[in-house]
Amino acid sequence: MAVVLALASAVVYGAADFCGGLAARRATAFAVVALAQLAGLLAVSALLPWLGGDPTGADLAWGAAAGLAGATGLVLFYRALAEGVMSVVAPVTAVSAAALPVLGGLLLGERIGPWAVAGIALALVAVVLVAAEDGLGSLRTARPATLLPALASGVAFGLFFVLLDRTREAAELSPLVAARVVALLAVVLVARLASRSLSVPRGVLPVVVLGGIGDMTANALFLLAAQQGQLAITGILASLYPVSTVVLAQVVLRERLVATQAAGLAAAGAAVVLIALPA
Repeated sequence: MAVVLALASAVVYGAADFCGGLAARRATAFAVVALAQLAGLLAVSALLPWLGGDPTGADLAWGAAAGLAGATGLVLFYRALAEGVMSVVAPVTAVSAAALPVLGGLLLGERIGPWAVAGIALALVAVVLVAAEDGLGSLRTARPATLLPALASGVAFGLFFVLLDRTREAAELSPLVAARVVALLAVVLVARLASRSLSVPRGVLPVVVLGGIGDMTANALFLLAAQQGQLAITGILASLYPVSTVVLAQVVLRERLVATQAAGLAAAGAAVVLIALPA
């Protein structure tokens, strides 16, 4: 069940990112992120009477720390995009975000079988290929000033997964409330300090709200997966989210799929099969 939940979270994460990308074409990134965070907070708060669980202070603290890591990752990611190009930033961020949960799980004492090891290695390759929309050759143009923020943002995103995994299963979705409150406050604070607008055109609101609810849904699916399964496996599966973003871009925007991305999609499918095989 943990594998299914983690895969579902990847699909929804990718769809939420697609919505956010569309909205960011007509509003500032900070405005989109802030409103999406608020929409997600309202959505998860509505579910607390049924899925609030029995959280301890430690569960909420882990959730808050995860929210801070996620917000930090977003700020660093947008900084990296401002200073570099997407074809360089996206693969670097994706692979570092995918690798950290694997390392975290192994350091926490998790043991995984040989098929899963092969699947994890292939999944790391897949996220790089899928995210490299201009091909791997574009990575040769990378400058340290671009790579460092991209690496840092990926580490922050991976840390979000690791910290959420530390919550107890009995806490259910409550840690996500703490995560979202902290993330929302952090994004608004940084936007104000940077004098960035937080207004969103009325026509963009539905897309932003949909993306925010989707992101929270993906968070909930990942949290449930992490509480039931191994972090090294659930983290790498959730990190396959660029796959659904690319597929949606193909279907909705009719974007061209380059050979590198096609290879990444195939590698992602093979990785999922390997991870799902019995140890």
